[in-house]
Amino acid sequence: MLPDKQQSARQKLVQAALVTFAEKGYEGASTREIAEKAGANISSIRYYFGDKAGLYRAAYTEPLCGTPFEQGIPNFNCTDVDTALKQLFRDFLEPLKHGETFRLVMKLHFREMIEPTGAWEHEIDAEIKPQHMALVNMLTAYFGLAKPDLDIQRLAFAMMGMAVNFYVAQDVVEVICPKLMGSAKAIDTLSERLAGYARAMLDSESKRRSQENKQ
Repeated sequence: MLPDKQQSARQKLVQAALVTFAEKGYEGASTREIAEKAGANISSIRYYFGDKAGLYRAAYTEPLCGTPFEQGIPNFNCTDVDTALKQLFRDFLEPLKHGETFRLVMKLHFREMIEPTGAWEHEIDAEIKPQHMALVNMLTAYFGLAKPDLDIQRLAFAMMGMAVNFYVAQDVVEVICPKLMGSAKAIDTLSERLAGYARAMLDSESKRRSQENKQ
């Protein structure tokens, strides 16, 4: 653990890097510009992060690392699926409450997809895939299957697609219906509604499987 003064200096560098990389991309951003923006000596980047690539990784991964969805793989309980779904959407939408920081993180993620450095592939393997499989495993257990089939995968992607849409289309939502995500309470309400919609999807899939088994 770094002393408070060093931690603050490091955080300023991460924040300055997030702003600069989001605006200019990895290649277009300079470490000198980032250091100046953070009010730090350029050598401090080497001290804290090793090099520009290390600073980029920190800016890409750290700004929202304190949110529930970034703290580990969810452990869903298939016997209490309603509570599990509420937890899933509440944790997933929590970053939306972080205002401008969240906007910059999303901008950097979009830029990473266009100008890949390898960070996106690492995120898929290290975070997105394990989190997706946690949901898949819950759904597989819920339906009493030995292993997930394609419809379980479809259902998992469809459920999370509802929430991902509010990440990707945040600017559109603010233009069309700004009250929808205009406060922490509104975001909590949104997560509750998404859990309800996901439950309806689950019930629809249960009905479809039941009808197929009767044929």
